[in-house]
Amino acid sequence: MRKRSGNGKAQVFRITGARTGLEEDVRGRQRRYVISMAIRTLAVILTAVLWNVERHVAIVTLVLGAVLPYIAVVIANAGRENAPGLPTTFVTAPTPPMIEPPLARHGAAQSVPEDAATDRK
Repeated sequence: MRKRSGNGKAQVFRITGARTGLEEDVRGRQRRYVISMAIRTLAVILTAVLWNVERHVAIVTLVLGAVLPYIAVVIANAGRENAPGLPTTFVTAPTPPMIEPPLARHGAAQSVPEDAATDRK
């Protein structure tokens, strides 16, 4: 159903570029954190299992298990980003016009810039 104003033109708002809701954003960050921690847990378990079997792979999984918590926390704590290309919600105040000097009356001397005065001589 479309609401029309008195002149027949409806005011339309686009929401296709709107950001995701706060609950959905938090849920997505929690999901990414849990997935990262599950990968870390798997890496630590692989480190323990492969330590005496394949030492090089165990060292790689050990480094992954040590670095992944930092990366997961940084990603989980990243704030919501501004949606690119959307108009701002703030309205800027118009700048007031500059005060103009009073107009010279008939017979009153007008001010002349210095460089213009030297050109006349």
